[in-house]
Amino acid sequence: MKLEQLKGIGKVSIEKFKQLGVFEPVDLLFHLPLRYEDKTRITPIADAKAFHYAQIEGVIKASYVTQGKRPILVVEVADDTGTIQLKFFNFYYSQKLKMKPDLVIRAYGEIRLDMQGKTIIHPEFEMSPSKPLAESLTAIYPKVEGLNQSTIQKAIVQAVDLLNGDALEMTDLLPADWLTKQQLPTLKQAIKTVHAPPPDVDINTLINQQHPAQQRLKLEELLAHYLAMHQLKTHAQSQTAPTLPINESQKELLLRHLPFRLTNAQLRVIGEIHDDMQQTIPMQRLVQGDVGSGKTVVAALAMQAALVNGKQAAMMAPTEILAEQHWLSLQTMFPDHQFAYLTGGMKGKTREAILSHIATDADIMIGTHALFQDEVVYRQLALVIIDEQHRFGVHQRLALKAKGAKGLSVPHNLIMTATPIPRTLAQIAYANLDLSVIDELPPGRKKINTLLLANDKMPQLAKRIRDALATGEQAYWVCTLIEESEHLRAKAAEDTYRELQQWFPDLKIGLVHGRLKANDKNQVMQQFKTGKIQLLVATTVIEVGVDVPNASLMVIDNAERLGLSQLHQLRGRVGRGNKQSHCILMYQKPLTEHAQTRLQTMRSTHNGFEIAQQDLTMRGPGEILGTRQKGSMAFRLVDPENDVKLFEQAKELAVYMLENHPQACPKLTDRWHKQGQELAKV
Repeated sequence: MKLEQLKGIGKVSIEKFKQLGVFEPVDLLFHLPLRYEDKTRITPIADAKAFHYAQIEGVIKASYVTQGKRPILVVEVADDTGTIQLKFFNFYYSQKLKMKPDLVIRAYGEIRLDMQGKTIIHPEFEMSPSKPLAESLTAIYPKVEGLNQSTIQKAIVQAVDLLNGDALEMTDLLPADWLTKQQLPTLKQAIKTVHAPPPDVDINTLINQQHPAQQRLKLEELLAHYLAMHQLKTHAQSQTAPTLPINESQKELLLRHLPFRLTNAQLRVIGEIHDDMQQTIPMQRLVQGDVGSGKTVVAALAMQAALVNGKQAAMMAPTEILAEQHWLSLQTMFPDHQFAYLTGGMKGKTREAILSHIATDADIMIGTHALFQDEVVYRQLALVIIDEQHRFGVHQRLALKAKGAKGLSVPHNLIMTATPIPRTLAQIAYANLDLSVIDELPPGRKKINTLLLANDKMPQLAKRIRDALATGEQAYWVCTLIEESEHLRAKAAEDTYRELQQWFPDLKIGLVHGRLKANDKNQVMQQFKTGKIQLLVATTVIEVGVDVPNASLMVIDNAERLGLSQLHQLRGRVGRGNKQSHCILMYQKPLTEHAQTRLQTMRSTHNGFEIAQQDLTMRGPGEILGTRQKGSMAFRLVDPENDVKLFEQAKELAVYMLENHPQACPKLTDRWHKQGQELAKV
């Protein structure tokens, strides 16, 4: 049966459903609810809890429009227990006329607290309600722009009806005896429960994602993920990579150029990498290291193993600033080797010359996404290093990995990230990779002093900046936007640049942001590195990789707008020398509860993994891994923060299935990961 055979599904809807991974009716059954709305009861206004959703019903006591820049329709509602305000920022005149005093209104939404007491902003509502209360929870689904919740709900109701009538095949791939032993429902029972909860369902258990039906589906989803990772690892181990042995004297060729000694953590990780590169099986290793832990040197020693064996190494970075940083620093480590630097902005004869150099005599290639384009041909590419991998799309990573030595072998693959990922999350997301952690900072690094400052305290901040720069130090001022927006209060970088010129007419101030031309951007950064610019105004384009040891002060304007991971990365741009460094988080009052938690976390800890754990709790796994947009790991039901107890169970079940039911394993993977075959190669 095809999707278009369902009622209410036209050509436009079909294209939108495809964006959700729904191609046929059976896929609708696995498009699982994000959450549930409880419209089965009326909550007395006095019992409605702040930050919880509730359905209330009462009599309108007053209805009026506030005067001001933005008119607001306010409807005051009361029941026998208390009063609440319904507020509409966008409303029609006809809507205002409907909401007359003494009429009964039923409303559903999130309960909030403001100066006037309990409030619901833009509730769903019904005047003079006559419909009976819902008999079951209302499932709310993930959606895309142009596809409303109602269309999705109606399509899924039809799919569940087809399942009930056996018109859709639903094979249970988990062993029946195992399900009985674990007291879990069949797949068909679980699917029906999550989409259409029966009237006698334990509502709280379902809302809290702890119902046996949800646990059954979560377990199968995790199982499918582990099986996909196993498939991926098996695929990688079936390929051949060049063996790249390296001895101690060859390592010394690089180490003697370094002005510092490596930490024990760096030496341990380098040993793990070199052991991998001596095998014929392609290395698949993820190196995690907190800001400033020395990942670039580790990457260089991995390159050394390729170079001493006469092979090429490529390093791909997400931004031109970071790519150029690697290009400059690695040239000092490998003065006797040929380099090629390639970015998307290079055109014409310059580009042709670089492509020719890569194909003939270049040893080390540094660049952005341009490195994986079709016309780039490598001589003997044996090692691919991908920096800040979560910033690249799946297909970009695949394309570079595919450029092995003339198709006869695949390159070793080293992935680096300065975004600490909690161990439990890393074990799921990168189950196909061997994991190395640089958990030690170089000696002499001082903790960065982090302060919170409301943005109306500019005079105090100005004095601190003047005092710091008077001693010859340098500073960053980070803005979160390039240009002014009506909807966001963050200052624009260009406006801030002009404002700071007025505050500090005697200082040399530079400006860099993502919309500058590459040459202009690089020129400003070079002037900052050499000390010609004292204060650099920048957007978050400097988040990763910029290394200026003399910069000891960072101001992050409107810090409340950024996530913990991004704040941690930005703070890591200072404290790279031996001076005491400071990071000032400026914020706009009033702060939300979440923003307060983020900023206090930044002030209280410098441990990237602790910060990542807090970030995971607040934002969820997809945003931490960069998969909300990239698509390499997005669970439909599993929450790695709250479902840790299912990990080991799913791993054990994966081993059991591979040994006893191998024919079911690829079917399980296909059911949950329609693109799993390709994504598994990343």
